[in-house]
Amino acid sequence: MGSPGSVLLEMTPHQVVEQLETDLYLTRDDLARVLNANVRTVERWRTGQAYPQLEARHRLAALVGLRNHLHETFATPEALREWLQTSNRYLGWLSPIDALRAGRIDRVQAALEALDSGIFL
Repeated sequence: MGSPGSVLLEMTPHQVVEQLETDLYLTRDDLARVLNANVRTVERWRTGQAYPQLEARHRLAALVGLRNHLHETFATPEALREWLQTSNRYLGWLSPIDALRAGRIDRVQAALEALDSGIFL
């Protein structure tokens, strides 16, 4: 796959939203919080009634980048899910999924990079 930005160009907002919810085990409410958007706005992206504005596109691109990184790091969906749901010292004992729900895509990405570097958290 290309860069996160190119993925957003290749996929409709509907496809991106569905892929992120499925691959990152996020509910619609969770995804709205991560993207700092209203649930109704995310629903309009899903139905093609609206298109994400600049800030939301940047956050979507960051989330797609994280999703891709997770799939490169973990060999199975089960391992990915376990990592997302396990409390993490690097994240102040939050699980990565809870850090995402708090809108901290950057912190989850940093924790994943630390894991990739051999720092076991």
